[in-house]
Amino acid sequence: QVQLVESGGGSVQAGDSLRLSCAASGRSFSSYTMCWFRQAPGKEREFVAHITWTGSRTQYADSVKGRFTISRDNVKNTVSLQMNNLKAGDTAVYYCAGTLLRATTVIWEYDYWGQGTQVTVSS
Repeated sequence: QVQLVESGGGSVQAGDSLRLSCAASGRSFSSYTMCWFRQAPGKEREFVAHITWTGSRTQYADSVKGRFTISRDNVKNTVSLQMNNLKAGDTAVYYCAGTLLRATTVIWEYDYWGQGTQVTVSS
């Protein structure tokens, strides 16, 4: 089992950058596919990016491709999301999630979730 805690959210202006971090505790973090989802007010939670357990493969939602970068450190048990050129449409609560399954964009295939961190982008 893995416990996840996100940090790094905040309020920024459009065009700014933020780096979100997710600290994992528990066993076998390096075995988990890790993912970032986000949920804007009044909208469903959506996939943002995921990274395989080795870090060799990543996938991004089209809306963030080229602006966001997901990475992980299996020694420090962290996964990060570097967000550049932020837009008002990126405003949401961002969640870190983990699964022992294959890399997937399907929300219900992720078993472990953090509490979320708020990102607010003003235009």
